[in-house]
Amino acid sequence: MPVSPVRLLLLVGGWISLGLGLLGIFVPLVPTTPFILLAAWCFSKSSPRLHAQLLKQPFLGSMIQNWEQEGSISRNAKLMATACIIALFGCSLLAFPFSILLTIFLVCIGTGVLMFIWTRPKPSCHLNQLSNRTTDPGKNLVRLG
Repeated sequence: MPVSPVRLLLLVGGWISLGLGLLGIFVPLVPTTPFILLAAWCFSKSSPRLHAQLLKQPFLGSMIQNWEQEGSISRNAKLMATACIIALFGCSLLAFPFSILLTIFLVCIGTGVLMFIWTRPKPSCHLNQLSNRTTDPGKNLVRLG
């Protein structure tokens, strides 16, 4: 059975994105998360088997599921992204003598990315853990006497 050109393009794009995302784990200036999410999207449209395998990965699966189901980002991922963005943008601005306009442009980009990240909701599994606490006020009372 022949493979359609669109499916082949999506498969190739998924593999390239996955490779770049994995490279981003080790190379500081290459973003990991956007490439992994792009790979998951490409595989979801071209190969359900590869998409399912990506979802089963211990470090990537929950991040992909959170994004696909709710558009959410975990607090730990937000903190890690914030630290990396501030460190990389800060080092870039200190190491290279950019013009004032380019510096303002870079600060605006970094601020916009951080605003996007921090305005995403937390995954509902985190919210469910908080809501599993006892809500009956009578159970928290101490009897005196």
